[in-house]
Amino acid sequence: MAQPDIVFKHGRCTAAIFSKEITRGERTFQAKSVSFQKSYQDKNGEWRTSSYLDVNDIPKAVLVLNKAYDYMTSNGHRDAEEDEQ
Repeated sequence: MAQPDIVFKHGRCTAAIFSKEITRGERTFQAKSVSFQKSYQDKNGEWRTSSYLDVNDIPKAVLVLNKAYDYMTSNGHRDAEEDEQ
């Protein structure tokens, strides 16, 4: 499994940034994407992940996703769609 470039965590919410190389025609560039998840313990005490949020998780999700956005946009990252133009 690919390792993330960086992980932002607050409480049970995590945003991980991954890079991959994309080739379109003769052009090759790096594209970044973000994976979001929330961790929780099930009734047996096992740790699981989910994308469902409780009301108290929303501010934490916003925080880690904003950090991910800042990281992706402040490091010279451009979306693949922007590269097309």
